[in-house]
Amino acid sequence: MKNVQQNLKRRAGIVGMMCLLAGLLTSCLKDNDNHYVEQPAALISVINASPDAQPVSFFLDQNQANNLPIRYGHGLDYLRAFPGKRTATFYVAGSQQKIKSDSITLEAKKFYSIYLTNVATTPDIVLLADSIIQPDAGKATIRLVNVSPDAGSVDLGIKSGAVLASDKAYKAASAFVPVQGNSTYTLEIRQKGTSTVLVSLPDVNLRSGSVYTVWLHGLTTATDAKKLTADIQTNVFYY
Repeated sequence: MKNVQQNLKRRAGIVGMMCLLAGLLTSCLKDNDNHYVEQPAALISVINASPDAQPVSFFLDQNQANNLPIRYGHGLDYLRAFPGKRTATFYVAGSQQKIKSDSITLEAKKFYSIYLTNVATTPDIVLLADSIIQPDAGKATIRLVNVSPDAGSVDLGIKSGAVLASDKAYKAASAFVPVQGNSTYTLEIRQKGTSTVLVSLPDVNLRSGSVYTVWLHGLTTATDAKKLTADIQTNVFYY
């Protein structure tokens, strides 16, 4: 998987062809006899959701994951990581200025997304487990992630249709829920339990066999590039 900066805004296929995952979920290590042996790996995607952050670099322990700076609203495709207890650190790109560091635990053959969130003066790291399960035939699945520090609890719904996720506070994620695939929707993020639309995503085509995350980010008090917004990320697609 490419360790390069990617735009997570409405693009397709973070992992892409799922037949490749068997290879992605193993990594090679040398044993005591200096032979390479396969070890199960975890997969982790990285998103810069800190609205006033400078472009960042991401490290797992001493290993830098990105080649190019990761700008706000951008991230990295799923990358292989050795399982176990790891130190995840965000730095201001091109410097040793640490933004935030945290200890995380990764399990082999599991998927994760890690977000740098909140404003630069009080940054947070949010690690989420990604349940990458193939949707039923003709279906897509979708979840809501709330990484806006001041939006309060929110719901995700289809305009004039079903509520897909309810009462998700800052740092929370819903389960992946099924919707009809190969269909176009207007998705709405609303204040919890109300019809008040905070952000609308019109004309979103959800393909059958795909797994999506809608993520709310930004600040309700901002009117510039830091303003409250939402994007949709294709975690994987099966075919």
